[in-house]
Amino acid sequence: MPRPKKYPDELMERAVRLVIESGRPVAVIARELGVGAEALRKRVRLAEADNGSRPDMPSTAEREEIKKLRIENHDLRRANEILRSASVFFAKELDQDRTR
Repeated sequence: MPRPKKYPDELMERAVRLVIESGRPVAVIARELGVGAEALRKRVRLAEADNGSRPDMPSTAEREEIKKLRIENHDLRRANEILRSASVFFAKELDQDRTR
């Protein structure tokens, strides 16, 4: 079960908007609103990535796609390992029939 959120989403959205629109430091706004500076800084970075002002970070949609592709990659690797094991098993079975 995921950990409960420490700060309400509305408060963090408001804080992110204040940082982006006012240009004031994250630490100052975090102190004024009573939220953690690092939590706010992370949310600001994510918001900047989503609106395209941080090309060095993936957007939320890109992060979701990466997560989905990693799961698919893991499943495909597992399927390949199963198929490899099955082919070895059946190859041994065929070799036993030839030696008789």
